[in-house]
Amino acid sequence: MPDSATHLPPEFEAALESLRAASPRPELRVSEIPAPGSLAPHAVALSADVSPTRHADDSDLGTGRFVLLYDPSEPEAWGGRFRVVCFAQAPLETDIGLDPFLADVAWSWLVDALDARGARYVAASGTATKVLSTGFGELARQGDGAQIELRASWTPLDADIGPHVEGWGELLCMLAGLPPRSEGVTALPRRRTKRG
Repeated sequence: MPDSATHLPPEFEAALESLRAASPRPELRVSEIPAPGSLAPHAVALSADVSPTRHADDSDLGTGRFVLLYDPSEPEAWGGRFRVVCFAQAPLETDIGLDPFLADVAWSWLVDALDARGARYVAASGTATKVLSTGFGELARQGDGAQIELRASWTPLDADIGPHVEGWGELLCMLAGLPPRSEGVTALPRRRTKRG
């Protein structure tokens, strides 16, 4: 979290106000966490858990991170002064993890969630990773499991960051199997195999 005693550029201050005024879904517990200090001159980070216990432990349903970077020199790779870097992860039923379209669906949910909230951005990129696991030996009783993880970044076109935070929160809830708030989108089933 930026030090309030430090002079911040007005545009980044406006972005912080917008970020802190965002209204993520009520199923999320969102809090500010220390931002990485080496990626940009100014940054703020959020952590969120779906139906969480504590931020030190990942939620059984889903967890994520959202980092807003600000560099007034407009790094060429960013295409602007702001850059969002986010992460969202949720456990899945094994049969859902085998779906060949799961990664495409996860990415489309992010884009749809941002667009539905009017987030203005360019240069979106990312990866969706499906992890399938089988326990052996002492872990055999855990059975099979699956997980989806989305890592993404994009360049907001202005300091109105609230819609970006809300879109990321919607993605996290949808990956966790909660009903979407956008019409025409189907959620993943909520039942999960408890592993661990």
